[in-house]
Amino acid sequence: MSRFLLGINYWPRRSAMYMWQRFDISEIGEDMDRIKELGLDVVRFFLMWEALQPQPGALDATALRRFDAIVDRIAQAGLRAMPTLFCGHMSGVNWLPAWTLERQTTQGRFRTISGGVVVERGIGDFYADPHLLRAQILFARRVGERMRDHPALFAWDLGNEFSNVRLPATASDAAQWSLRLSETLLDASGVGATAGMHGEDLDQDRRLRPSSIARPWPFATMHGYSVYSAFARDRLDADVVPFLCQLQQSFSGKAVLFTELGNPECPPGVNCVNGLACLDENELARYARAAMDRLAARGALGGFWWCWADYDPALASLPPFDLAPHELRFGVVRSDGTPKPVAATLAQLARETRRVADPPASIANEDEHYAGLPESIGREYRAYCETYA
Repeated sequence: MSRFLLGINYWPRRSAMYMWQRFDISEIGEDMDRIKELGLDVVRFFLMWEALQPQPGALDATALRRFDAIVDRIAQAGLRAMPTLFCGHMSGVNWLPAWTLERQTTQGRFRTISGGVVVERGIGDFYADPHLLRAQILFARRVGERMRDHPALFAWDLGNEFSNVRLPATASDAAQWSLRLSETLLDASGVGATAGMHGEDLDQDRRLRPSSIARPWPFATMHGYSVYSAFARDRLDADVVPFLCQLQQSFSGKAVLFTELGNPECPPGVNCVNGLACLDENELARYARAAMDRLAARGALGGFWWCWADYDPALASLPPFDLAPHELRFGVVRSDGTPKPVAATLAQLARETRRVADPPASIANEDEHYAGLPESIGREYRAYCETYA
C-alpha cells in the first residue's frame, strides 16, 4: 500500500489570487521550505487562466516562466506539485479571460472578473464549444510539454470546482471534456489528470456524473467543508469529509484524493463571518485531526488542507474578500506568517506516516442518488453515521 498523502492548497499570504501579477518567487520559495518543514507532501496551486492564456491562440511567455519557477521551487524544497488549470473559479469569484465570455449579459451565481474589473457576463460553454475546447487543449498541451519529466510533477487538476464556472449541458459533454483534456495532458507530460469536484456536485444535480467524468483519471478528487454542507450535524462535524469521499469512491469507482478540506476561522469575539459558521484556532486543529483520521481510515489517498495562509488585511477591500471576508482566514499560518495550532496538527499527522487503507464497500448507488436529490444525500449521510460515526 502507498502512503497517505498530506498536502496544502497554496496562495501567498501577501498577494493571494493576485499572485500572478504581484509575483514574488522569494516569498513563494520561503513558503515552500516551511511547508516541507511541516512534513507535507504535495502543493496544489492554481494557474489563473487569464494570466496564462490572454488570447485563445497564445500563452503568455512571462506567465509560463513564472509557472516554471514555481514548480522548480517546489522541487527544490523536496515537495510535489499539483497544478490546477483553467482557474477559473476561486473563493467565490470566476476569474476569466475576456475571450471566453458570452456576448450577452448574464447574471450568474458568482461574479465574473475579467481584465481586473467585474463584468456582467459569464463564460461560454467551455465543455462543448469547439472554439473554447481548442483553446483549452492548446493550453493543456503547452503546459504539459513544459513539465514532461519534471521530478516534482505529481498530477494535473483540470479545474477548481469547475461546475461553479458553468454547468455542462449534459453529463456526456462533461465526460468528453474530461477525456479530451486528460488525454492531452497525459500525452504531453506523461502524467495523468483529475479534476476538482466538490460537495455541491454531489448534493445537487449539476449534470456531472462521477462514473463518466472520472473515467480517464488515475484517481478522483473531492472537496468538502462541514460549514458549507446543509446535511452536517454541526459546524465541527468531522464525518462530512469522509462521507463525501466515500460517495465519490462509490460513484466513480476510483480511489479518491481529498484535495480540499478545512473551515473558515472566526475573528476574535465572533462565531460567524458573512453569515457562515466558523471555528476558532483550537477548534480548527481538533477538526483537522478528526477529519484526517477518518479519511485515512476510509481508504482516501490523502487529504489537502485549505489553505496555506491567512491573507494580508490590506487585501480585504479587493475581490473576492470585499464580499467574502471569511475567505481571508482559512490558513495554517496567520497573515503575519506565524503558525496556528492546525500547523502543529498537520506536522504531527505527517510524522505518523500512515498507509492508505483499503476502501470500504460502496455506500450508495449513483443513479438512485441523483434521482432522489435533494433528500437522498441526507438519508445516505444518516445511514453513513449509523455505520461509521
